[in-house]
Amino acid sequence: MTTLLSILVLVFIFVAIWQMVKIFDLTQVGKTTENNQVANDDDNRINGYLMIGFLIFIYVITIVCFVKWGDLPLMSNSASEHGPGIDSLMIISMIVIFFVQTVTQFLLHYFAFKYKGEKGRKALFYADNNKLEAIWTIIPVIVLAGLIIQGLFTWNSIMNIDEEADPMVIELYAQQFNWKARYSGPDNALGKANVRLIDINRANELGVDEADPNAQDDVIVKELHLVVGKPVVFKMRSQDVLHSAYMPHFRAQMNCVPGMITQFGFTPTVTTADMRETEEMKEKVFNINEIRRGKSKSLIAEGKEGLEPYTFDYLLLCNKICGTSHYNMQMKIIVETQEEYDEWMKGQKLFVDSLVKN
Repeated sequence: MTTLLSILVLVFIFVAIWQMVKIFDLTQVGKTTENNQVANDDDNRINGYLMIGFLIFIYVITIVCFVKWGDLPLMSNSASEHGPGIDSLMIISMIVIFFVQTVTQFLLHYFAFKYKGEKGRKALFYADNNKLEAIWTIIPVIVLAGLIIQGLFTWNSIMNIDEEADPMVIELYAQQFNWKARYSGPDNALGKANVRLIDINRANELGVDEADPNAQDDVIVKELHLVVGKPVVFKMRSQDVLHSAYMPHFRAQMNCVPGMITQFGFTPTVTTADMRETEEMKEKVFNINEIRRGKSKSLIAEGKEGLEPYTFDYLLLCNKICGTSHYNMQMKIIVETQEEYDEWMKGQKLFVDSLVKN
């Protein structure tokens, strides 16, 4: 890595010196006939053909990328009620961007070729053209306004949580470098908490107020279980630095900010078991395990332990670079039926019973 960086630095230094020499030469134009660097017709013709060549290269490499790596649709596997809306917004945005990029790149390179410099040809300059300026101002305004308005409606539909649906309330607690979840218990009300109340000797790692009646039936776990079809509201806290709770398959992300509570809500729609049985996920798991099997052979040949087979799970990740072990800050999420959830919850300790007695 150090060698690569050193080479890059040397390349940049060389380019900088080369550019400085060119600038110096250009400042000498007119002083001597030997230093004049005015482009002639051959130079302009070559540059024109190079522009067309680069345009063809852009289109060819785009088509190759689509054919080889373009797994359409680009957004899939959403497992929350609002997921399809997010995916549609993303796909529409990408289609608009791709269309505009394709057209503008063609015009840019084609006009550079068509109107290349030729001896005796004079360029026609427009001081201003109100019609053109209106067109290239109004069209982007309409398109962007449409995307922004759709985005606002989508965002509001996600963030406006319907309290009448009796959503499950769960706290996500972020700390370097792990997650903990606190369920609100049978009363569906989280007890008060503050980092100043953290007491390691009492096993109160989240700073839950032990005197708060709502806290007594809270349940603290290291693995998140959700009920399919049941709305959930996450209250998020951070103990130390800025983290970001990111649940990609649920199209959910929200910053966890020290000193304040943020929230995000959604309704999971696909159980973990059902997602594992989709053809797309089966193919993905197969491909990953093929790679892991190849890697395991190399490790075993070196006398090391092979890799375990990969099994799909929903994950809660940190999407902010929060320190040295940021990459490993994750929690497994299991979406299951109400019966399976109730059975799992029976095996969990209430907060009041998890404390170390004095």
